[in-house]
Amino acid sequence: MGFVRVSPELGLIFDPMKGVVSEQRADVVLYTLDPVFERLEKLDKISTDLVNQLSPDNELLSSYANRGKASYIAGLYTNIWMGFILGLVLSFVVLVAMAMSNPDSIEIVRKALSGGA
Repeated sequence: MGFVRVSPELGLIFDPMKGVVSEQRADVVLYTLDPVFERLEKLDKISTDLVNQLSPDNELLSSYANRGKASYIAGLYTNIWMGFILGLVLSFVVLVAMAMSNPDSIEIVRKALSGGA
């Protein structure tokens, strides 16, 4: 909070936080922190947004309104498709391993690859 100069000629200042009029001294440096507080509030919003990015349910600072669960739903669909693809690959590997463990099935594969002759 800043000070209000009541009388610059007499060196009187008013402290609005304490409600006191006092004499301005030459050995004390007065600095208003209002611009610093504005930057701190902006940094606080940014840091809160960084923490909100860790949870898929929270609204992000630069996103549109009511888009809080967009990341959650996108992650859900991505995981469903990736699980489906990995399940197909794993099923194929198990099927090939089962087919190669039986000598009769190896012969069937050889005949199929040679053109059925």
